[in-house]
Amino acid sequence: MAVDSKSKLLGFMPEDVPDWGAMLSLGFQQVLTMFPATVLVAVLTKFDVGVTLLASGLGTIIALLVAGRKIPMYYGSSFSYIAVVITTMSLYANKCFADPKTVYCADGVRIVQVGILGTAVFEILIGLLIMRIGKDALDKVLPPVITGSVAMVIGIALAGAALGMAGANWGIAFITLIVTVAFSVYLQNRGLLGMLPILLGAVVGYIVAIPFGLVDFSLIDKADWFRIPAITLPAFEDPRAWGAVLSIALIAIATVPESTAHLYQMSLYIDQLAKELGRKPIEIKKLIGLNLVADGADDIVVGFLGGCAGTNYGENNSLMAITRNYSTAVLMAAGVMAVFLGFIGKLAALVNTIPVAVTGGLAIYLFGVIGMQGVALIQSERVNLFDPRQLAIGATILVCGIGGNLGLKDGLFPFPIVGIFPQGIPAIVFAALVGILMNLLFLVLPPSMFGVKERENLN
Repeated sequence: MAVDSKSKLLGFMPEDVPDWGAMLSLGFQQVLTMFPATVLVAVLTKFDVGVTLLASGLGTIIALLVAGRKIPMYYGSSFSYIAVVITTMSLYANKCFADPKTVYCADGVRIVQVGILGTAVFEILIGLLIMRIGKDALDKVLPPVITGSVAMVIGIALAGAALGMAGANWGIAFITLIVTVAFSVYLQNRGLLGMLPILLGAVVGYIVAIPFGLVDFSLIDKADWFRIPAITLPAFEDPRAWGAVLSIALIAIATVPESTAHLYQMSLYIDQLAKELGRKPIEIKKLIGLNLVADGADDIVVGFLGGCAGTNYGENNSLMAITRNYSTAVLMAAGVMAVFLGFIGKLAALVNTIPVAVTGGLAIYLFGVIGMQGVALIQSERVNLFDPRQLAIGATILVCGIGGNLGLKDGLFPFPIVGIFPQGIPAIVFAALVGILMNLLFLVLPPSMFGVKERENLN
């Protein structure tokens, strides 16, 4: 237990194991923090809520063990994959995905599972590569202008989907949006309450929707208290699933910097606590590669079970910073709680009664935030936007990704590839590939070879 010489509790380091009372209460806070966003992704993409909670908990436990309990992270559903998952399901399982009354689309989930497993392999390979050659070498191939631009595309390309859901009832959607934004702005630094704006916004929107007859409570009455989550096996036998592998795995281009940023943030807080305790700093920021391998381990779990693609949660990291609790034992306890929640049938039914307009209001805010995080990444890394190379890469990714997703039929570029993309290349994937190839061209043929002097970065 992390205490000072006067026996005053200061916090818990990753290796510390609190007493049972503290472990359970702190673990429940972690579950409460991850719950709104993790469940919302399942609702938006028509995954089974019970499986998503089960996979989140089990994936977190496995990731912590893979990292040797050195890196305190909780894993929930990632918003970054929503656009490509929606595209995949719309193409290959549209009959169930397009039906507004359907809350779970098993056929689409099974195809997406193959793609999530591809993401896991991709993340693990990147992690092992970083452990071998270092992060600086990788940054040359995937510089911030690519990762930031792809993140912008992921968020803004979802604008149509968000507005489509909001259109089910514009009034309810905008009430939900406004109160969610208000909670996120005015409840800052208010402890756990300030970390739950999405949950609070959803609750307000839900209550407002009841008098309009938009909530079907019969779903809750029909549900059993105990249910076996609808675990599915990946559709390895379906040739269409292999196209999803590349589409979904490439989204890791945007999530790798996010995961790394979370690691740096946590490293600062943990080492500050170590200093106050008179312990040696553990500098988990040096474990970038191992962190990505742990990310991949989580996606292996969710990919095989049928949960949403995962990521380590910034919300939970912030909670740990506030409570000064970095104990991996607490996070494992939270994982066990999430697993048990996955078996509560009435909880899943309650989530599935959330009106489409409410999720639309939440989506307008959340999808926009994903796009703005791409802007923040480019800004924080001081990308030289006075350099024609950087402008060319970013501009091409944005127009191909956003314009292609919103303007082309089914969001596909008309360049079919047999066995992978028989109907055409998804816009987000095409944009990322073009950006990567353009950057490689500039690495092979730098402007300096032609006597061009690099422009000064006024940032």
